[in-house]
Amino acid sequence: MEKLCAGIDQALAGIAERFPGDDWTVVSCLAEGADRLIVARALAYRPAAHLVVPLPLPVEDYLTDFASDASRREFSRLLGQASDVIHMPGAASREEAYWTAGEYILEHANVLIALWDGQDAQGRGGTGEIVAVARQRGLPLAWVHAGNRKPGTQIPTSLGEVQGRIRWERFDRLACESWHEVI
Repeated sequence: MEKLCAGIDQALAGIAERFPGDDWTVVSCLAEGADRLIVARALAYRPAAHLVVPLPLPVEDYLTDFASDASRREFSRLLGQASDVIHMPGAASREEAYWTAGEYILEHANVLIALWDGQDAQGRGGTGEIVAVARQRGLPLAWVHAGNRKPGTQIPTSLGEVQGRIRWERFDRLACESWHEVI
């Protein structure tokens, strides 16, 4: 976890260095794991940042995706800090709902921070798919290398020495007055 937090902090510092004084808007679905870790670190780094939460599902339904009461409380706490909550339209499946929320993030982002293992998505709207679309669109990406979990399990994986390292993509083309940090 230390390596991941250090990588996220490095990404945040790098973005702040490139855009001193810019207002920050953090856009995240607040899913368990990477989403919340990045949001927590971003809000600690820039306490005045705005949090925008595109919800893929109605809150009551979305809460069933979280593994524990503690996770549901953490989600509710972060949701309470949001300056805006966007309710995505209904979708044909959970995966399509997640994709719709991911698409919202991509449409409203100027920069993407991804805590990612570099592998294809484990489902529609997963990090691998969101990163692939961000790359297709030329969106600047701060990729923090991270293990994930073995498909179909909660067994974590690690990338060893690469864990927590950051890779900057397309930041040389970034020319905007303000930006949003998302995962």
